[in-house]
Amino acid sequence: MKSKLSSTLFVYLARRYVLTLIGITALLLGIIYLFDTVELLRRAAKRDGVPLSLVLEMGLLKLPDVGQTILPFAVLFSALFTFWQLNRKHELAIMRAAGFSVWQFLAPVVAVTIFAGIFQVAVVNPAGSLLLSRFETLENNYLSRRNSHVALFKEGLWLRQNGETQDENVIIYAEKIALPDWRLHRVMVLFFAPDNRFLRRIDAPEALLGQGGWTFYDATVNEPGQITSQSIPLLNLPTALTTREIEDSFSSPETVSFWSMPGFIKTLESTGFDAVPLKIRFQALLAQPFLFAAMILLAAAVSLRPPRQHGGLFLLAGGIGIGFALFFLSSFLQALGASHQIPIVLAAWSPSVIALLLGTSVLMNLEDG
Repeated sequence: MKSKLSSTLFVYLARRYVLTLIGITALLLGIIYLFDTVELLRRAAKRDGVPLSLVLEMGLLKLPDVGQTILPFAVLFSALFTFWQLNRKHELAIMRAAGFSVWQFLAPVVAVTIFAGIFQVAVVNPAGSLLLSRFETLENNYLSRRNSHVALFKEGLWLRQNGETQDENVIIYAEKIALPDWRLHRVMVLFFAPDNRFLRRIDAPEALLGQGGWTFYDATVNEPGQITSQSIPLLNLPTALTTREIEDSFSSPETVSFWSMPGFIKTLESTGFDAVPLKIRFQALLAQPFLFAAMILLAAAVSLRPPRQHGGLFLLAGGIGIGFALFFLSSFLQALGASHQIPIVLAAWSPSVIALLLGTSVLMNLEDG
């Protein structure tokens, strides 16, 4: 006959796990912050005018985003340590003798991890995206000295480049882009002097980015003071921009928060860009709480055995093996999904579903045995 888990025991188990999770997460974040700061200091040493306070700030700004990557490992290691402690002190044996099933004393830990997963997706991810955007801005200004050439809005794409002479700045707008050949549709080009004085405007239904220049088809040129416009069937505009440079100028997917992703995905699709990688990231974030719960089941499958059957080294090796196996599986499937080899849902949800099924199967055999 199974006993009902009391609220006192539920809170006790949940509190034990929460304290362990906070401690291990803080430890991992501290190690990562140390190594990131050292790397930033190395890069800052090659630049003039980068104060130490700025480097320390940049390390902190990057930390929430990196923390989202290591959080599944923290969840797994915290569960392994918590169950190992309970097992070593024979508390699990006492709970089993009292009539509690494995599912009952796992419930508080699973509930905590699901809440942690929801909190990470709903709160930590948006905050981390905002702070990472600030980090990339500081990195471009002080370390990389690289300015963004592109801005993407739902109305279309805006590009900035230097003109043929030092006395011109060029801004290019396209309502839609056809990839992979970078063919722009409904194009407008604005030329400005260094003092922001308008020089001329080019309109074209289509433009193509080639090696070393833009080619505009059926272009119309308008200049201030001219009554009539000039029509040019084929107009070339030199550029130092390349497709790779333009793509690299986009904000990284990590800077797009969970709540902004649906709108940004629509923007990408409406302008002609591939939104599949961002769709996969969005679905992976939705699956995160389930992945955390699966981590608990796998940790329990490894650690909920009599203490004499394994030691701390076995648990550590098992935890590292499980964590990295899931990490590489997730990365591999997401890469396949981003290259359109497998469906988006399969790429994002498979690791969580596989881990849940595997952990549940092992625990059911353990419980029956």
